[in-house]
Amino acid sequence: MATLFSTLSSQEVYIMNVNPILLEVFKNRFAAISEEMGVTLTRTAFSPNIKERRDLSCAVFDSKGDMIAQAAHIPVHLGSMPLSVKSAIESSDFAEGDMVMLNDPFKGGTHLPDITLVAPVFCDGSDKPSFYVANRAHHSDVGGMASGSMPLSTTLYQEGIIIPPVKIVESGEIVSGVMDLILNNVRTPVEREGDFSAQIMANMTGVRRLVELISKYGLEKVGFYASSLNDYAESITRKTIERIPDGIYKFTDYMDGDGMDCVNVPVSVTMEIKGDSAKLDFTASGDQVSGSVNAVRSITLSAVLYVFRSLIEGDVPTNAGILRPIEIITRKGSILDANFPAAVAGGNVETSQRVVDVVLGALAEAIPQQIPAASQGTMNNMTIGGIDERTGRPFAYYETLAGGMGASATCRGEHATHSHMTNTLNTPVEALEYSYPFRVKTYCIRQNTGGAGKIPGGDGLVREIELLSSCEITVLSERRVNAPYGLQGGGSGTPGRNVLIRDGKEIEQPGKFHTPLKKGDIIRMETPGGGGWGK
Repeated sequence: MATLFSTLSSQEVYIMNVNPILLEVFKNRFAAISEEMGVTLTRTAFSPNIKERRDLSCAVFDSKGDMIAQAAHIPVHLGSMPLSVKSAIESSDFAEGDMVMLNDPFKGGTHLPDITLVAPVFCDGSDKPSFYVANRAHHSDVGGMASGSMPLSTTLYQEGIIIPPVKIVESGEIVSGVMDLILNNVRTPVEREGDFSAQIMANMTGVRRLVELISKYGLEKVGFYASSLNDYAESITRKTIERIPDGIYKFTDYMDGDGMDCVNVPVSVTMEIKGDSAKLDFTASGDQVSGSVNAVRSITLSAVLYVFRSLIEGDVPTNAGILRPIEIITRKGSILDANFPAAVAGGNVETSQRVVDVVLGALAEAIPQQIPAASQGTMNNMTIGGIDERTGRPFAYYETLAGGMGASATCRGEHATHSHMTNTLNTPVEALEYSYPFRVKTYCIRQNTGGAGKIPGGDGLVREIELLSSCEITVLSERRVNAPYGLQGGGSGTPGRNVLIRDGKEIEQPGKFHTPLKKGDIIRMETPGGGGWGK
């Protein structure tokens, strides 16, 4: 993998007045801080969703809230997290030892289960933070109308407790009133408190490591190289865009529906490449809908950042510099820039995937040999909650399931893998059965579901879960109607299926549904295959 030292020309070094070796050192030091934060959070969390699936993200930010470095965590979290950090900075008077918590999607969040904690880093006796660290974790329940807080909702108020930027830690002490308020509004308070404690510890780790870095190199040098890393990422992004032929490229794909009354909701982009910059106009996308597949603007930004970062060759830092050459236009009141208090639980997980699909589809017109066919295009969200009849304690389970990856000009699509805006692991069968009243009946690759082509797409998977207690389930899934597209003559991937098996009878379910389950019921999810590439 190319390093900054090998890819930075001597002329660029002179112009930027940076030592390329130190630039590489600081790139890795900032990234290592983010990674260590993630390890701390993973190892100390209570919920399987965080400690097993690693549904979390950690990053380091400068004094303005611009991202300097991130760990290799969840793309949909990390692209939008700077807006949460900036919201926290604007609304809070930070002192040493403070941390601010928020999950409001209309203040830089994604959806309510994703809760962000922001901590300042003070140095050299300054009364203003020099840096910030932040982490975001998906909590398996934050209240609302359905267990798991991913309901078939029509308004944000139904999805859970809405947390504006508020101090959860002040002068090193947890603000008990705020913590009690949150824990009294969730179904699994013990698990939530444990996960909050893990998030606090992760930020403390990040603060400690940044202070150590500044103590070694000095605040001026650390600040200079933090800024230089953003400049470098911008420079490489511009070079990448320059290699795309100038022109206007369009693509439209569709959401299956919103779970209420809307079907085939268009997601459209018009992309203009001009020199070393790009403009992406999403204003032709559909209006916001009644159901929960609306996305806030930060989600759209995350998806665009992810796609263009994926085009860049080499080990370049993912930070604020990547979006500098890219203008993103959305329309207020649309499915990609919804107005408060629109329901958004599914926009983060499902609509973000479709934004990636349409941006890649547009790029396929410009650089066809470099763009893969559509991957499964959904996260297959499953939330199950109730009272565990074995212990008498409440439980809330959340998971996203892998599927087929799209084929490219150089390789077959991977089978049963998380792709694009999700980067989680699966919950192992052993952990699942230990933590919840479940029995996993089947967990296998869904054979021959990848799209046909010169190079075939990857296959989806099948997971069957038998319920050992009565409970309720909510599923938010896509690509049950509109299949993942193939490219350059390749075939589409096979759409997914959701099936409830009760008393031996299979009952087909729609892509988005909520229903009570009886002890002994079996839920089977068959995830989509990826598209094929080439005739």
